[in-house]
Amino acid sequence: MTIWEMLAVFAAGISAGTINTIVGSGTLITFPVLLATGLPPVTATVSNALGLIPGSISGAIGYRAELSGQRSRVLRLSIAAAIGGLSGAVLLLMLPSTAFETIVPVLVALALVLVILQPRITKAVQRRRDRKGTPTNPDGGPLLFVGLMLASVYGGYFTAAQGIIYLALMGMLLDDTLQRLNATKNVLAAVVNSIAALFFLFVADFDWTAVALIAVGSAIGGQLGAKIGRRLPPTALRALIVVVGTFAIIQLLLR
Repeated sequence: MTIWEMLAVFAAGISAGTINTIVGSGTLITFPVLLATGLPPVTATVSNALGLIPGSISGAIGYRAELSGQRSRVLRLSIAAAIGGLSGAVLLLMLPSTAFETIVPVLVALALVLVILQPRITKAVQRRRDRKGTPTNPDGGPLLFVGLMLASVYGGYFTAAQGIIYLALMGMLLDDTLQRLNATKNVLAAVVNSIAALFFLFVADFDWTAVALIAVGSAIGGQLGAKIGRRLPPTALRALIVVVGTFAIIQLLLR
């Protein structure tokens, strides 16, 4: 990498760590930047997964107050995240690189649609639940466990917007504040990234310069995201994700 590419990857790591802590989808920033430096898609994905672990941990630490009283829930859902994350990592390496390059733009596009529609979906489900007076399971029950496991398969395969998926599922099935759900989301993201990266360490090629730059940057971003998470307007953040994701799709399609 040139010095300018290194600075771009480092800045992307800070941005990704910040956005991941607040709501998710930071990979929509780091992934296209890594591709722009010339990394193959699979190498960029595994390097990104390993590099984002410090950011996820940093964000979880920043939200430690909101994690209070959630130990049982977090442990149970972390099992689902671990199973799904490992399955997604295996799937990534089993498929040929050409299939990966074909699938990624579709995944990014679906993630962007979810970013846009998630608030409406969550409100609609909440209204329906209120009308029926249906009580919610403190841990979300089997439906949330399976849903998060499937979402984690996607997260282990390609991490973009997994946080958005987690928040959407938990928001529909758990009766808790968004900030507390966000704290849980940060832990689950750390679990998926760690499990997937541990698997990749033995079977995949990394760009260690990219890993180090994203790791340091995302750790800084995790702390920034925890501090500004309640202040940044959600609409502005979603608009930024959509813009960056659109550029990512265009870049992937033109490769």
